[in-house]
Amino acid sequence: MTYAEEMTEQLVPIIRACEVLGLSRSRYYRQQPQPEEADVAPASEAPVDEAPVAVKPEPKRQPRSKRHPRALTEVEETVVREVLNSERFQDMSPYEVFGTLLDDDSRYLCSVRTMYRLLAKYGETTPRGRQRARGHYRKPELLANGPNQVWSWDITKLKGPQKWTYYYL
Repeated sequence: MTYAEEMTEQLVPIIRACEVLGLSRSRYYRQQPQPEEADVAPASEAPVDEAPVAVKPEPKRQPRSKRHPRALTEVEETVVREVLNSERFQDMSPYEVFGTLLDDDSRYLCSVRTMYRLLAKYGETTPRGRQRARGHYRKPELLANGPNQVWSWDITKLKGPQKWTYYYL
């Protein structure tokens, strides 16, 4: 065991230990044992037509689960979906649902953004408010049977004899 290793075991930072011993930090790390590299199959065992194949090393630790620890559980997601799709809130946006739950029930389920994420996850992000179909616009047909019944205007712009001269009728 080297002096640098003894000092780092006593919780002395590596940089300080190297300064005291007069070593560069890169030299300290170069002297450390290297992790074992991937094993390569010997050429005698490899088939004649193929090059040696590197063997993938075993993973040293278990991969993390993809679910964040603060994410909603399946039960909580179900509760939020039931609330969002209940008859009371089915026509309200998540912002309105969030505010109503806090004001009326003093109840916090999740953030507004999480509500939107859940709706998107299950394909329910269509407009939730009461939608009214647009009526078809028709040009009005006016019929005058006498004077002063229908008024209209028409401004016609005609070019004049010179540039920037117009006649308005």
